[in-house]
Amino acid sequence: MKNNLKKIIQSITYKKNSLKKNYPLVSGPFTNDDILSGIKPLLSGKITIGKITKKFEKEFAKYLGVKYALMVNSGSSANLLALFALINPKNKKKIKPNSECIIPSICWSTSVWPIIQAGLKPKFVDVDVKTLNINLDDLEKKITKKTKAIMAVHILGNSTNMDRLKSIVKKNKLTLIEDTCESLGSKYGSKYLGTHGKFGTYSFYVSHQLSAGEGGMIVCNDYNDYKILHSLRAHGWDRGLTNKKGNDFNFVNSGFNLRPTEVTAAIGYSQFRRLNSRIGIRSENRKKIINSIKKSSAWKKQLDFLEPINKKLKPSWFGLPILVNKKLLKKKKRYLNYLNKNGIETRPIISGNFLNHPCVKLYKLGKNKTSFKSAQEIEDRGFFIGLPTENIDNKKIKILTDRLLKINSA
Repeated sequence: MKNNLKKIIQSITYKKNSLKKNYPLVSGPFTNDDILSGIKPLLSGKITIGKITKKFEKEFAKYLGVKYALMVNSGSSANLLALFALINPKNKKKIKPNSECIIPSICWSTSVWPIIQAGLKPKFVDVDVKTLNINLDDLEKKITKKTKAIMAVHILGNSTNMDRLKSIVKKNKLTLIEDTCESLGSKYGSKYLGTHGKFGTYSFYVSHQLSAGEGGMIVCNDYNDYKILHSLRAHGWDRGLTNKKGNDFNFVNSGFNLRPTEVTAAIGYSQFRRLNSRIGIRSENRKKIINSIKKSSAWKKQLDFLEPINKKLKPSWFGLPILVNKKLLKKKKRYLNYLNKNGIETRPIISGNFLNHPCVKLYKLGKNKTSFKSAQEIEDRGFFIGLPTENIDNKKIKILTDRLLKINSA
């Protein structure tokens, strides 16, 4: 039966194109084993949370070196749970309404909205062009008596100086949440990103280091925090938290329905067992691409590449972020059109300067783009391409190099 299923999978899975035809942000995200793992819960008829989800949570926590991990239906939902846990009545250090939560101006929308939905006020700070992450100098300037939390967003596998950030957090008695949706497997010092603060959130969207199509995880080390998250994830009940027999419908808190499916967990857990290998391959592909570009006879420093902030950071690269040389900015739009038309899929670095989006004006969230010069520079100069989880051969590297260096003639 397994062989028959593999034949069916192969007959409907899109054929992998050569780099001459296509260099997408993500290609072939699932192996046959991943898909077969997802099919098993369907065949069993047990597609809601079960043994596979719980096993995945346990192994995920063990990998990161934390006490608790809770799977949800997306990284966005993980962020939502983190913020609502901060304001929950069962939280011993509950954050009061209208308190400020600092967030970098390069971020994703669902890093911002949970702050607002939880009744807190987002306070944007600028970023560092060299890291794409939060600018700690600007952060310190903007802390006030109303500031109670920081949503640090680890961009594309990179981070800010975590030693200094934690020092700021401790000095000002703040709560740190780490949005690690793009940086699963990155390490700063002896600890993984997402484990330095109160909560760490992760996404298993299709292009991320670990893909289940959808899905996410939130981690913590405090059992009371875990109980709050657990109840909030599913309707506010305590089902699964106690060994008491009898009432499975005991509501102890407010809640959502942010549960994953057993299918998603099965696919995610299948990939999780190859996580370190996937991280290593992406890292090697990144080195090959950058080295090839810099060794090319056409190399004139047209592009800048992101590097780790210091030796303490060991990145798990999400993609390959690139900044166009300032002297060539007038050619960027035409250049990106050329790349996409020639099979190299590009996208902005996250959302660009988030302060430029129409929703900011609609909800009166902050000042205009001129207040965030580095975020604007990243939007103006930046884009990124994917990093495959399969080794790229030299022929494909050369094609990619040639096309990326055509900015002057595109």
